[in-house]
Amino acid sequence: MHLVPFLQAPPYEAPGHRQMSMRRLQGREAGPADSVWIGLSSIEPGGGTTASASDVEKFYVVVEGRLVVEAVHGDQRSTAELGPLDSCRIAPGESRVLRNTSSQPCNVLLVMPLPRMDGPQPPARPS
Repeated sequence: MHLVPFLQAPPYEAPGHRQMSMRRLQGREAGPADSVWIGLSSIEPGGGTTASASDVEKFYVVVEGRLVVEAVHGDQRSTAELGPLDSCRIAPGESRVLRNTSSQPCNVLLVMPLPRMDGPQPPARPS
C-alpha cells in the first residue's frame, strides 16, 4: 500500500489553469503507479482552464461544488454542468474548457493515464 495524506500530496501547476490549486494524490511525484495518476483541483469562483486537448483521455469527477465543462471534438460541441459525484470523460483529441461559474469553490478529481514507458520506471518516492 502507498499512502499519500492530503496535506502531503505534492502541489503541481499546469499551463492554462487560473484561480486553481492542484495536488497530485497518487502517481507521478506522489508515488508509484502503473497505469494512471490522480489529482485534485480546487477551482475558485471564476476560475478554470483555457481550451486545450491532449492525446490521452481524461476523467473528471466533481467532489464538491459545480463545474461547467465545454467540449469540442471535430464539429461536435457539448456543454454540461456537473454537480457532486457527476463525472465526465474527455476523449483523446477532444478540446475541453473547465469553468467554475458559481460563487462557491469546486473540487474536482482528475484521473489520467501515465505515459507509456518502454524502459524501467524511475524509482518511487519512499512511503
